[in-house]
Amino acid sequence: MPEADDKTAQDYAPQIPQKTEDFFLKGSGALEWGMKNRLSRIFNPASGRTVMLAIDHGYFQGPTSGLERVDLNILPLVPYADSLMLTRGILRSVVPAALPKSVVLRVSGGASILKELSAEGVAVDIEDSIRLNVCAMAVQVFVGGEHERDSILNMTKVVDWGNRYGIPTLAVTAVGKDMKRDARYFRLATRICAELGAHIVKTYYVEDGFETVTAACPVPIVMAGGKKIPEIDALRMASKACLEGAAGVDMGRNIFQSEHPAAMIQAVRAVVHRDETPEKALALYEELSRQP
Repeated sequence: MPEADDKTAQDYAPQIPQKTEDFFLKGSGALEWGMKNRLSRIFNPASGRTVMLAIDHGYFQGPTSGLERVDLNILPLVPYADSLMLTRGILRSVVPAALPKSVVLRVSGGASILKELSAEGVAVDIEDSIRLNVCAMAVQVFVGGEHERDSILNMTKVVDWGNRYGIPTLAVTAVGKDMKRDARYFRLATRICAELGAHIVKTYYVEDGFETVTAACPVPIVMAGGKKIPEIDALRMASKACLEGAAGVDMGRNIFQSEHPAAMIQAVRAVVHRDETPEKALALYEELSRQP
């Protein structure tokens, strides 16, 4: 039997319209609840940004410097990351299942550094992504590369899969051999990915015109960390990228190849989530690096 209906009209607060929250992430307002929920586990709703720790390098170049022992070198950094970008092999064999962080799963692959890198395919089935409870799937896209068309269609296949089951797709732009690494190229590459359905795009920072890359892309862009550079330069790059429209960073080597990786990822967090200046973030890095 239903409960006795002895409430007053005031119990229903008819004078207060139900509020429908706008979703905080660029270009994501029309997505389904599951997509939004997963995106809000990758991006911090308070800042609208993410510090993603990229440790997927081994899928094409083996035990990268700093990733020789993920269990020893990377797991201590996990508390400071918003999300981990990695392969299913590392996830299953090394990462604890009780990990309270979101996972972005690398699902493209098929070529090593010994061959043409753009000759990738989709290497992980959607069912495995679901089994692993991931928050996004990452696919490399080689605009201007030898296998450009195939890599773009790899991405659209994963987008279709993800749309069916509520899992976002992260498109990772790789610089084609014959393409200049400038804002014009990245406007082209990132816009193609977004136009064909990617929910997030990862791309490199360029000094001249990066704000036009983020403005022209209708979905969030996260900045790729790229090769190892001095800490202050990496912090300046992350700061400028965020100030010019990036929704955070997906950084790997500039964190785990740092002399003090735990201090570095905390300094990056200060820049990304608190808009700290690179100089103050470097001071934080130096302070933390002196702690036992």
